Amino acid sequence: METFKIEIPTPYAVGDVNAFLVKGDALTLFDAGPKTEEAYDALKWGIRSAGYDMKDVEQVVLTHHHPDHVGWVDAFSHAEILGHAYVDHWMKKTPEFLHYHNTFYAKQLKEGGVPEKYIQRILKVKGEIELFGSLPLTGYLKEGDEIPGHKGLMVYETPGHGQSHLVFLEEGTRQCIGGDLLLERTSSNPLVEPPADLSMERPKSLLQYNASLQKLKALNVSKLYTGHGGEITEIGKLVDERLERQKQRAIKVYDYLVKPQTNFELTTQLFERIYQQQLGLTLSETLGQLDYLVENEMVEAKMQGGVIYYSRI
Repeated sequence: METFKIEIPTPYAVGDVNAFLVKGDALTLFDAGPKTEEAYDALKWGIRSAGYDMKDVEQVVLTHHHPDHVGWVDAFSHAEILGHAYVDHWMKKTPEFLHYHNTFYAKQLKEGGVPEKYIQRILKVKGEIELFGSLPLTGYLKEGDEIPGHKGLMVYETPGHGQSHLVFLEEGTRQCIGGDLLLERTSSNPLVEPPADLSMERPKSLLQYNASLQKLKALNVSKLYTGHGGEITEIGKLVDERLERQKQRAIKVYDYLVKPQTNFELTTQLFERIYQQQLGLTLSETLGQLDYLVENEMVEAKMQGGVIYYSRI
C-alpha cells in the first residue's frame, strides 16, 4: 500500500491527527482533520508534498465521525465521500438528529446520577459542531466491503471508540489504516455515544472496544497506520497490554464500591482533580469500567427512582 502520511494540527489535547493519502487505481484520502484554518493549510501542503493537488483526490474515506477526522471533507466537494452510515448524521446535522442526540445524553446523565447543573453544561458543549464537515456521504461502507479503486483493501467494523469506527486492511500486505482503534502512546477513550440505530439503548462502548481490539489482534496486521502518533507493528503485544491495564482500572473502580453508588458519585472520587473540567470524558471512563464489572458478574446495577446504583455482588 503506497501510503503518504499527513500530520494535521488539532485544538485537542491529543495533538496532531494523521490523514493518509493512498494511491491505487484511485487517489484516496483517509480522514481529513478538523475544520480549522491551520488544519486546512496542513492538509493542502501535505497533499502537495506528496505530488498532488487537492483537486486530484478522487475519494475521501472516513475512519469515524469524530470532528478531528471529518472536518475538511468540505474541501473535496468534487470527490466521493465514504464512511459508516452513522457518520452521515454528523455531516447533515438535522434538527431531528441533534434533538435526539441531546435527549439521549440527558437520559443517560440522569440515570447516572449527574446533577442537573452539570447536565446542562455537558449538553452545551456544542462548539465542536463547527469543526465537523457538512458534505453528506456519497456512499456507505460496512463490514466486508472493498474500498473502490483499491483491490484487496477491505472494511472491518470496529465500534467502541466511536459507533461509526472502521478500519481498512490490505489483504496482501496485511497493512491496516486503523483510525483511533489502537494508538501508539495513549489508550483510546471508549466514549458513550448514541447507538447506530438511533434508539435509546446505550451501547456498552468499553465492551465493544475490547472486542474490536481482539478483532484487530486476530487480523494478523503487519503495520498499523494510526490516527494519532506513529505506526505500530507489534499489535498483539500492545493489545494485550492495553486490555490488562483496562482490567486493572476496573479493579480500582471495584475497590471504591464499598457501598452502592452512582456513576457520578464514583467519577467524582476516581477523578477528584479533573472531573469538573472533563466531566463527559471521566463519566464515560467510569461507566465503561462499571459495564466491564457487570459483564464479569462482579457488580450489579439496579435502578432506583430513575437513577442506576452499582454495588458489589
